[in-house]
Amino acid sequence: MAKRLNNESSIGDVLKEIIQVNKLQSGMDQVLVKEAWITLMGKGVNNYTKNVLLKGNTLYVELTSAVLREELSYGKDKIIKMINDELRRELITAVVLR
Repeated sequence: MAKRLNNESSIGDVLKEIIQVNKLQSGMDQVLVKEAWITLMGKGVNNYTKNVLLKGNTLYVELTSAVLREELSYGKDKIIKMINDELRRELITAVVLR
């Protein structure tokens, strides 16, 4: 059962409670990761990005360019660190480029 919040609760606390009670965090994470990818990778990479999907702690990125996929595969650790830094928590542990 949900914790009862008093009238003095901040909006942030109320929203966190709603997200937790309704089990919305995975959907929120999906949206935040997609936005972080768009922001961090820039227009050049985003032009060749077909889909960004978060399943568990693994980020799946579908690219239309084999050359770009090969180039990004060398920097998977850096991609993980950049996105986790952007989200301010350790969410992603692996990146799969397709």
